[in-house]
Amino acid sequence: MNDTPTPAPDETSTNALKTATEIFRADLESIAQGGGPKGVDRQHHHGRLTARERLAKLIDTGASTFECGAYSAWHMYQNYGGAPAAGVVTTIAPVGGKLCMIIANDATVKAGAFFPMTCKKIIRAQTIAQMARLPLLYLVDSAGVFLPLQEDVFPDTDDFGRIFRNNAVISADGIMQIAAIMGNCVAGGGYLPVLCDTLLMTEGSGLYLAGPALVKAAIGQEVDNEELGGATIHAEISGTIDFHEPDDEACLKRLRNLVHSDMRHTPLGEPPFEYVAPRLKGEEIYEIYSADPAQQYDMVELLACFVDDESYHEYKEDYGKSLICAYARIGGRPLGIVANQRKLTTKKMPGGKAGPSTAMNMPGVIYVDSADKASRFIMDCNQKKLPILFVTDTTGFMVGRDSEQEGIIRSGAKMVNVMSNCIVPKISLIVGGSFGAGNYAMCGRAFDPLLSLAWPGARCSVMGGAQAANTLLQIDIGARKRRGEEIDAKMHEELLAAITESYNEQQDIRYGAARGWVDRIIEPHKTREELIQALQIATTMPISEGGSYRTGVLQV
Repeated sequence: MNDTPTPAPDETSTNALKTATEIFRADLESIAQGGGPKGVDRQHHHGRLTARERLAKLIDTGASTFECGAYSAWHMYQNYGGAPAAGVVTTIAPVGGKLCMIIANDATVKAGAFFPMTCKKIIRAQTIAQMARLPLLYLVDSAGVFLPLQEDVFPDTDDFGRIFRNNAVISADGIMQIAAIMGNCVAGGGYLPVLCDTLLMTEGSGLYLAGPALVKAAIGQEVDNEELGGATIHAEISGTIDFHEPDDEACLKRLRNLVHSDMRHTPLGEPPFEYVAPRLKGEEIYEIYSADPAQQYDMVELLACFVDDESYHEYKEDYGKSLICAYARIGGRPLGIVANQRKLTTKKMPGGKAGPSTAMNMPGVIYVDSADKASRFIMDCNQKKLPILFVTDTTGFMVGRDSEQEGIIRSGAKMVNVMSNCIVPKISLIVGGSFGAGNYAMCGRAFDPLLSLAWPGARCSVMGGAQAANTLLQIDIGARKRRGEEIDAKMHEELLAAITESYNEQQDIRYGAARGWVDRIIEPHKTREELIQALQIATTMPISEGGSYRTGVLQV
């Protein structure tokens, strides 16, 4: 894999989104190579398929996949040669018409060893599967913990052991889990398949808590791999496995049939309404959208590129205009939409004898009236059992004396409260900026979206790059002056450039995706197809009947 950093696009360029999308495609192509040709050759030499070859044979022919976490560990662990996709592929795809979450160790990457981000990626996949009640299929081929980083892999609540805890809890929750060992499965990793409902194992694979070398060191016993934990031993003597398969091909065929035989999970149904094409084409997104913070665009026009034509009904269209709330359908599936408006809007305020006055709302900023409107709309979607799509391009909540006195914190807290307590599926799509508390209110990662998507070139951080860089610069200059350093104009410029470069790197959406803050980066012109898949997945998430939607105490 080529680990040379790819540049972030210039957001002021007229074709910034297209440039970012081209870089994204190149990134994905590189990531899909896993550990590279040598790793692939090593797998084939052992008579085994690679993770992606196994997936291709397992899922339904011609079916679309919804890979999550492709950017995991992107440009991380460079001292150890990197870990493309964190050495594991996690994807949602149909097997026999049933949507499944499939977790496949990539043995071409450090023999499938678990890095810190490997654990976090698998835990996130398990979380999505549990929320949506998707069957879990594990294609196991791993050497266990990556020992040089064991202190960041082993002990915590988002580390190695949590995966096995989740196995047990998911099983108790009645969600099918099947594990297929098609290579190594050693040390603590051996608990994962044995905690599943059904266990398959191929000839030549190994399942044991300690390998021959460790057994020799610990108790002085000499034993080979097969005698210690081969498929024949576990099929005939320990009774640990349920199915003994000759090779990968047979194992994957058996696995498909086992998915067919489970009646707790049913194949996907058709959308409840007719599929209607959107008013605008997906390719028009590149003409409508602008990544330049100094330019405006109409979010309503952007939504028209992926929402079913004539299904769009805007809620309180003339009130709280900086946030768009609408009922709509995508691919025949109804949903509610909460989206940031990225053009100037007008706000009418009560007046005295002269009548109402008018003010302007800045693009992408959440105001008191828009937060109040969105709160009411989110509660209504929960009453109607509608999934909610949050389309994010925001600099955050309005600040300043007038906004504070009007109660922006109170209104923002109300929006966060009702969004946090949703019982319906939440899908997050970041198309531009996702900054500060705006990230929170628009269902950022901390607020349990079922799925979180982003466009290439999107940005996510506590504040915008220019504001952050200048704030950090003032802090740095203050510290230098206290140490007696003189700061001239040239040094001021150099410090600002260095801080800006560092901060821009951190707000790049790929930086966030590498750390698991986003499930999937998508091509903008394919947004409709991606959201259709996301809404299909959302249909499997159970929603409590009756009056189960509750909020915390609201400041009104």
